[in-house]
Amino acid sequence: MADGLNQARAMRVAEIINDYRTLLLHISQQRMEVCQADHNEEGYVVLRESLASAQNLSSANYQPCPVTGQGNVETEKAELQRVIVDSSARRFQAHKIYLRAAAARRWAIARINILRAQRSPADKAAALKTATTTLHQDLNGITDHHVVSDLRAADMRAGHWLDDDPSLEVIRRWIAGR
Repeated sequence: MADGLNQARAMRVAEIINDYRTLLLHISQQRMEVCQADHNEEGYVVLRESLASAQNLSSANYQPCPVTGQGNVETEKAELQRVIVDSSARRFQAHKIYLRAAAARRWAIARINILRAQRSPADKAAALKTATTTLHQDLNGITDHHVVSDLRAADMRAGHWLDDDPSLEVIRRWIAGR
């Protein structure tokens, strides 16, 4: 039975897709030039992996279900709910990639600043170790639960309609099924 919320669902799709597009843009802005000697440093590896993951995510096309019964409100509702799950899963993945890329970029900037500073070699080594420890802590904090909570909090602050937003388990199943 029609619930009259298809317009809200369509608006939610637009909001999620806009967030997804914005995240992909922000990920692409995390690029950094790196000299060959530093190419295999852990933070730069994470950054490259993040950029590659974002590229793979953005090249994965949406596969709509064939729609039958044009004008059928229930068919439209089911398709909108499916698109909400798909776009939410993509946004979830993009946000996770962005958080990892941003952590790696912070590490890289800290590393550059440490290496440029007028410090003794021992002080530089200690500071580099601290920066790497911070990178590990940041990366370990980027859990699926954290990503979903972060997105939900932002959606709530923005006053978005969230009734059909999928749970973390639904997102995980959707991603695993693709």
